[in-house]
Amino acid sequence: MEFGLFLPVSGRAATRRTLMEAAQLAEAWGFACAWAAERLVMPWRIETPYPYAEGSVFFVPPDRPFLESLSVLAFLAGCTERIRLGVSVLVLPYRHPLQWAKAAASIDTLAEGRFILGVGIGWMREEFAALGAPFDERAAVADEQLALLRGPLGQEHASFDGRFYRFEDIAFNPRGYQGRRLPIWVGGEGRPAQRRAARYGDAWFPYFVRVAPEEVATRFGWVREQAAQAGRDPASVRLNLNLPIEVTQAPVEQEPDRLRGTPDQLAAAIERFRAVGVEHLALQFMVPHYPERLAQIRQFAQEVLPRFRTGQG
Repeated sequence: MEFGLFLPVSGRAATRRTLMEAAQLAEAWGFACAWAAERLVMPWRIETPYPYAEGSVFFVPPDRPFLESLSVLAFLAGCTERIRLGVSVLVLPYRHPLQWAKAAASIDTLAEGRFILGVGIGWMREEFAALGAPFDERAAVADEQLALLRGPLGQEHASFDGRFYRFEDIAFNPRGYQGRRLPIWVGGEGRPAQRRAARYGDAWFPYFVRVAPEEVATRFGWVREQAAQAGRDPASVRLNLNLPIEVTQAPVEQEPDRLRGTPDQLAAAIERFRAVGVEHLALQFMVPHYPERLAQIRQFAQEVLPRFRTGQG
């Protein structure tokens, strides 16, 4: 199993120096990927329930900075050497596919093949309204964008005639580093997202606030069933996962659907996810104050990561 780390792209810690240091420390400490979250605008009033926090309330205040994810990763491509760089997740309906695909391919080229494209369809109705993007048709828009990326944009002469997008005989270069196809990790937890992963994804990449390993395994089994029905090799779709995490100094009562505890407790809990087939675990350390968050990340890297590198987890 490998591990990813969410970067401080929002709040007071979202500065040039902090981001550069965070990515370089993650690289030095042995994390496999640095992840940037996505947000383009922040409405002052949000009534849409937030599905990725306990209480369903979005936790980043609108008066704090929230950097654009692809810009952050382009910057970090020049500040790092080995660590992969990913967006978790790019909300596809917010942008024209030729624009975001060009940005993603450019990052991958500059990072020499280290970019991972996490994709999703979004959740905040107010943000869609501000951007003039179609909230109710966001799933259909995302599916068409992925079909476009998987198909025409991999060809020398690209043409497409869809419901939302049309172009004829264009060149699209670079497609990725040395012509490689960008890896697509599909986010989302429900059945429509699982079908999307089965049809277009190299991985299913959901974010659960709380989930037990057995539930993840059951849902992923359905993803692979759908991949087979779509004519794909089910083994070509991997299981990767986003989870919140908290490191404690003293042992706490363990809950099977939550990553919280001492390094020993966390290692045991993570091993259960590895046992059901999770290959990449992207971790979001939930401490609001960045210095304390960084201390937790350092402790995790020193006391938990080595167990999985050596097979001792």
